[in-house]
Amino acid sequence: MAQHPFADLTAAEIIEARDLIQAQHPRTILSFKAITLDEPDKKLMKQFLEAEHAGQKAPAPDRIAYCPYYLRGTTTFFAAHVNLTTKKVERSSNTGVHGNADFGEVLEVEKAVMEAPEVKAEIAKLNLPSHLEVIPEPWIFGSDGVNDLNRQYQVYMFVREKGKLDSNHYARPLPFSAVFNPTEMKLVSVEHMPTGADHTTKEHGAYKEIPPNDYTPESVQLRTDLKRLNVVQPDGPSYTISSDRVLRWQKWELRLGFTYREALVLRDVRYDGKPLFYRVSLSEMTVPYGDPRSPYHRKMAFDLGDVGAGMVANDLKLGCDCLGVITYLDGLVCDRDGTPVVKENAVCIHEQDNGIGWKHTNYRTENAFVVRNRELVLQSILTVSNYEYILMFILNQAGELEYQVRATGILSTSAVDEGVNVDFGTVVHPGVLAAHHQHILSLRIDPALGSYEDGQSLIAQESYAMPIDEYNPHGTGYRAVRNTITKEGGYDLDSAKGRTYMIQNGHMPNAVNGLPASYKVVFPPMQPLLAHSSSFNAKRAEFADHHIYVTKYRPDELFSGGKYTNQSRGGAGIKSWIATNNADVEDEDIVVWVQFGLNHIPRIEDFPVMPVEIVSVHLKPVNFFTRNPALDVPQSTQAHNRSIEHKVGTDTNGISKL
Repeated sequence: MAQHPFADLTAAEIIEARDLIQAQHPRTILSFKAITLDEPDKKLMKQFLEAEHAGQKAPAPDRIAYCPYYLRGTTTFFAAHVNLTTKKVERSSNTGVHGNADFGEVLEVEKAVMEAPEVKAEIAKLNLPSHLEVIPEPWIFGSDGVNDLNRQYQVYMFVREKGKLDSNHYARPLPFSAVFNPTEMKLVSVEHMPTGADHTTKEHGAYKEIPPNDYTPESVQLRTDLKRLNVVQPDGPSYTISSDRVLRWQKWELRLGFTYREALVLRDVRYDGKPLFYRVSLSEMTVPYGDPRSPYHRKMAFDLGDVGAGMVANDLKLGCDCLGVITYLDGLVCDRDGTPVVKENAVCIHEQDNGIGWKHTNYRTENAFVVRNRELVLQSILTVSNYEYILMFILNQAGELEYQVRATGILSTSAVDEGVNVDFGTVVHPGVLAAHHQHILSLRIDPALGSYEDGQSLIAQESYAMPIDEYNPHGTGYRAVRNTITKEGGYDLDSAKGRTYMIQNGHMPNAVNGLPASYKVVFPPMQPLLAHSSSFNAKRAEFADHHIYVTKYRPDELFSGGKYTNQSRGGAGIKSWIATNNADVEDEDIVVWVQFGLNHIPRIEDFPVMPVEIVSVHLKPVNFFTRNPALDVPQSTQAHNRSIEHKVGTDTNGISKL
């Protein structure tokens, strides 16, 4: 059976693409950074989808695999596009840039660093007690314009308890690191790092033992008064997922995808038979650190572009990461040899109750009408070295789509002298500094409100007080004014003006009020990138200076920070596209990019592991429906929900009134 054009590559297709590329490099070992589905031609796909949903047939685009790879042991980095339909390598080019990290390489770097005589000499100076050992942690090198052209890792050093592999080594950072060249597999240098308030570095002596600060259950006195809370669905879930990953739930229908870079991707998103979005995914996430001292000034992760969200997706466990009746989906990536690798349970899907959806009590009759807000959660969890990111698409019964991010995990730390405090970080444990940093995410929304053929526009809505005059004699009136954005660019929220943004289909008037069908983008204002505009951080994170961007759709523009971020120097992301094209975006095939995130000023309560910080982007219908789309959700009743009353004054097991 032919694969749907949106279906992820199969294991057989990954192997076929690998073999076709390998045939072009006989007797050469290759290091694949990815083998993944290249986005199908959108013009053909729109025709295909229109026909598919009308029960007709249309020609499917060819299946293309995108395959970035190195000639192993060299800096020669190719980007190849393999046509799996015709069984040919369509095009291949030497990119002249650096590819993302892979874990085979990371493990090799860790081993080689620890075997380097210069590193062994530094470790010997520590004179460590017998129960402690040094472990390395390779980081993407970053960029500063100084000796950063060669592909390198910055390898930070920590101490942990021997035999306790889960002990928190971030509570024991060391004041030196290694710079390592993975191409030549050789040490470049050992760097001593500042531990005071200024840039001064010094040779370290014997290790002064820092007490442990662990988070594992066996290291903590656990609470004993927490009773079980079970999520029970006696009739099973209300959603279905087909074998080709078409999800249907409560008038929603969409196709699920999984990529090595973005993890979960939603395509062909529809509600009650109407298209809403062609494609929605997390485009990029950058984490720039605010420590100005070398080498920390280069500390800037692009967690999708440098590593890949799909590559670090967790194997989610029943009863742990999701509760209730759960469906798990695997992801499929490849290792550096081009061999398919299954990411087991990379996605979990479940329903949850999120309080009241709507309610009204008629005070004249005292009749209350209430429905619960049932949601469907599509979740992946990433572990990127120290941090965890819980990424969720959440659908509800009122036609709303939420993208929620929960940040947790462990702060990235550095050594600090006793008694030193700085204004660019927080001391979270004796001898341990957690630098301030930002988490700036970019959500890519490719809209199709009501139609794949109609043009779309981005609208800025603002509210203004009316002047006091004969029309507004008491000064109470205010107006909402909508302005259509006509040119590609970056724009911002403004709370003083109540400014919000809407994606609008001007060809689809509402049947009741005649206003154009729209979806509002609701998200908290993010402090833009704090690095100076002339810095390499700013040049690299081109998307991080505005709350929202709008561009005209162009193929191969999926990643707002650029396709290749590892040690990038900028000039390949969203601002560069706009500077080149300066396209009109009114009533066009547009893409909207929403920037959101956290300015993380660490608290001591964030250590040794931080409680989740939550931030969300909501997409809400505005004049898209003719009334509340959740009006037909059944009323919430005790007969249906089977709640139990716990009376005041009873012991913890006292219950009554089943």
